[in-house]
Amino acid sequence: MFSQVYLAEWRGHKVALSELASLEYREDFLHGLSMLQALQGSLVVQLVGFCLEEDTIVSQHHPHGSLLNLKGVLAQQKYQHLNTWHIRLRLATDYISILHYLHNSPAGRRVMCDSNSLEKTLSQFLLTNDFHLVVNDLDALPEVNPSRGALVKCGSRELTGQFVAPEQLWPFRGSGQPFSDDLMPPYDEKTDIWKIPDITQFIMGSTQGGDLVQFHLFQIHKECKNLDPKLRPSALNVLKAYTSVYSAIVRENSGYRDML
Repeated sequence: MFSQVYLAEWRGHKVALSELASLEYREDFLHGLSMLQALQGSLVVQLVGFCLEEDTIVSQHHPHGSLLNLKGVLAQQKYQHLNTWHIRLRLATDYISILHYLHNSPAGRRVMCDSNSLEKTLSQFLLTNDFHLVVNDLDALPEVNPSRGALVKCGSRELTGQFVAPEQLWPFRGSGQPFSDDLMPPYDEKTDIWKIPDITQFIMGSTQGGDLVQFHLFQIHKECKNLDPKLRPSALNVLKAYTSVYSAIVRENSGYRDML
């Protein structure tokens, strides 16, 4: 963590105060601020203000915290009525909408690089009071521009595990060739697409009707997991599939009720 986050109050409103913890990470801190400024909108946490002299950022406070807390929030008695496949699929669709926005943003095509594990990725999103998602942590959003041959590498260390996309793994593993950032091939935003099925599986959880949703999403998720990133769908195509699945299940349930 390069910043400490505190609950503060501004003009009678609860806000989140982020304070740089070490000057070593000031470049990342300033990049995150520039992204917050450039990407302000309904899918991004609201920027309230900042102070460069004090290296602080003030943003909207969301009491539910990050998406990591979803299970615990929906387990609370006052929110149990929202623990449905409808709400959960809506949250998953919000997640895809955010990816689509970042991949087509006013600040260029951005890749979520701070997403090398499920937990780290979930922590980038905040759960709003009306049970939607906004993206919060924007300090690692490099730009890709294939027309200029500009691709990215998410950090200079070797990435491992099944969560990251195959093209993010060291291609010479097992050959005896030690990892070298200079020899590591770069990649594009399709790394975000690879991770979609895992994020959606977490969001859907074990709620009633979730299995049916996952069944309908099987084909698009299969495409997301294509080993060739060029063959993976765009975030827009995934978003269209999710919207279509939601409508299809609603129609199916409606037809079933009409038969009773």
